[in-house]
Amino acid sequence: MMLWLLVLSALGLQAWGDSFWNKTQAEQLSEGLQSLFGNISQLTEKDASTTVSRKAWGAEAVGCSTQLTTPVNVLVIHHVPGLECHDQRVCSQRLRELQAHHVHNNSGCDVAYNFLVGDDGRVYEGVGWNIQGVHTQGYNNISLGFAFFGTKKGYSPSPAALSAMENLISYAVQKGHLSSRYVQPLLVKGENCLAPRQKEILKKACPSIVPRSAWGARETHCPRMTLPAKYGIIIHTADRTCNISEECRLLVQDIQSFYIDRLKSCDIGYNFLVGQDGAIYEGVGWNVQGFSTPGYDDIALGITFMGTFTEPISDFSFSEKISLLTASCSLA
Repeated sequence: MMLWLLVLSALGLQAWGDSFWNKTQAEQLSEGLQSLFGNISQLTEKDASTTVSRKAWGAEAVGCSTQLTTPVNVLVIHHVPGLECHDQRVCSQRLRELQAHHVHNNSGCDVAYNFLVGDDGRVYEGVGWNIQGVHTQGYNNISLGFAFFGTKKGYSPSPAALSAMENLISYAVQKGHLSSRYVQPLLVKGENCLAPRQKEILKKACPSIVPRSAWGARETHCPRMTLPAKYGIIIHTADRTCNISEECRLLVQDIQSFYIDRLKSCDIGYNFLVGQDGAIYEGVGWNVQGFSTPGYDDIALGITFMGTFTEPISDFSFSEKISLLTASCSLA
């Protein structure tokens, strides 16, 4: 029913298990990472020197050859569960394991990402700047795929990893690999530190939400969410979609039944769901934990598009619903 990104991918990639959009440490990091683009001019060549080359981490002698036309307009940031590491030796070993998994288990041509960031604060070269990764179906030819090595359940990437990711993005923009007006279509925001601020959206009103009573939700009792949530994880259900209100309400009912009856969850897995009819449907809502992203459910809001989307979402009014929900209404 549900797959996710980052390894994602919310668009349907399965590279190392389920993956998700990443998180950031709330109070400790918010001040230092508030404005990514405000500090691009301060980036120097030494920021790139922390990159661990393919040779240095012991990459297998394989490779992808499809060229990536730069600058790209899309950035997808993933995290890879099970790859926790805190020094170059262990991170290199984990990356060799990941490359072998992608090549031998997923029939890939190399490790799936352009670059990866470890909790040691180092950047590890994947396929590099000029080769297409295989990280997010439908986006590989127009995006860069960066990934955090996975962290323990309920933990954010380290401050060193977050700083390294910030510098990597800035370097990509400065060197012309990534457009300065890039977008992240599949996104976990933490304190807005890894995405450009969208001030014009912040001024708009919170969109109307179809309440549980309107779509016929079953009564449930689930764990409460600790507010404010630190992250917003946007995914898709990877199943059928809906285009009219009546059809969408029935679909939300079916998704709730799937979670309760088949997956034995206490309720529907998402905080909110978005239909092709343009409406937002209340799942478990703002104050209750969802069940869509293991390891993040107690600190993240799960928002899902109903349907299977393996191409970039081009309908602005449709995708704007997500921006309004996470920006105007905030992460609760």
